[in-house]
Amino acid sequence: MESIESFERLALALAIGAVVGVERHWRERDEGAGKRTAGIRTFMIAGMLGGLSGLIEQTQSAPPALYGLVVGAMFAIFSAIFALYQFRESIVEGDYSVTTVVAAMATFALGILAVLGNARLAAAGGVSLVAILASREILHRFVRALSWNELRSAIVFLAMAVIVLPILPDAPVGPFGGISPSGTWQLVVLLAGISFLGYVAVKAFGQVRGELVAGAVNGLVSSTAIAVTNARLSLTGQSAALLVAGATAANAVSYLKVLLYLAILAPPIAARLGPSLVAAALVMAGFSLLFAQKDTPRPPELGTRNPFELLSVLKTALLLVAVSFLARAAAAWFGQSGLLVVSTLSGLADIDAITVTIAGIIDTIGAEFAATALGAAVIANTVAKTAYALALGGRAYGGRFLLASASALVAAIVVFETIPMIEWLMMEHLPR
Repeated sequence: MESIESFERLALALAIGAVVGVERHWRERDEGAGKRTAGIRTFMIAGMLGGLSGLIEQTQSAPPALYGLVVGAMFAIFSAIFALYQFRESIVEGDYSVTTVVAAMATFALGILAVLGNARLAAAGGVSLVAILASREILHRFVRALSWNELRSAIVFLAMAVIVLPILPDAPVGPFGGISPSGTWQLVVLLAGISFLGYVAVKAFGQVRGELVAGAVNGLVSSTAIAVTNARLSLTGQSAALLVAGATAANAVSYLKVLLYLAILAPPIAARLGPSLVAAALVMAGFSLLFAQKDTPRPPELGTRNPFELLSVLKTALLLVAVSFLARAAAAWFGQSGLLVVSTLSGLADIDAITVTIAGIIDTIGAEFAATALGAAVIANTVAKTAYALALGGRAYGGRFLLASASALVAAIVVFETIPMIEWLMMEHLPR
């Protein structure tokens, strides 16, 4: 390793210790000098000591079997001494938390990684470590409020995602391209995860902010799923206004996500359809904030409710898969000549797939027709979500969702139809 690189890596190890040390020192900032085991200086030295251990290891010409002996011995000695001092402090103060000891060990190890391994990974590890340490109050508050039903749901969800999903085959089964068991189960995991993420957001950020945060985040994944999930939850006595606020926030993000896809894959379509998508997103976002502010939330009974009902998630997943299958069947029957029909039918189930498809054939069909076809898919997707809200949710939820969706579509269509007129007027009246 060249000298310049060695200095840079050692500086990174020192910086990791400094960042962690600031958080640890801030926790005990009211303690007098010599009253704390470790502060910013100690953690800076810990990170630097880990980096120096790595540099010393590099200078040794030990056989491969003994490689790592220096860093291993230094890590063991450092951990033992640090734990001893922390133990003495804990006895005096009656505080038996081991967090500072583990944080110091992790800082030392990240210092080693910064010198001997991937510097970017070491930097990311340092930031992650600080984030975990700084989240103590939020994490403790969440665990204190955690019930057995919630913990069980988390375990079931992990089993669905980590155990069942990897063993399912990817090959599609059935006509018209078939349905992939793995893809279908991914949808099930997605719906369960959205429900659980929304539940966690509400508990972590509060009832109003939690629904908005969950809706916006899940809009990046599946606004249809959050609309359906919130519709089901509206029948359990929860605030319909807040649930609609989350679903409309998801819709707003979904429109912007389509625009981002188009800006990357097909800029001509983005230029034509972009203003309409932005208009729809703004209307949806406005209704989301309006519903959230007008709500008068009552204390939610989150401690006794299961974060997601697996049977309901499975039923909803089967519904969406059936719609997707019908869309593929229509594509096989109509062919390219029925692109507009296919786009509309595809939009009923998923907007991402048809967006990528149309962007890939823009040279064949032209930007104007591509924008029209994709616009039809967006309208169909919005109408489908509104239908789900009306069919699966309570009256208050469905009515609010219908109002927001209709307003967003009207705004988008008006903008879409007005832009060519404005362009024509500009071409006719501007000097050439």
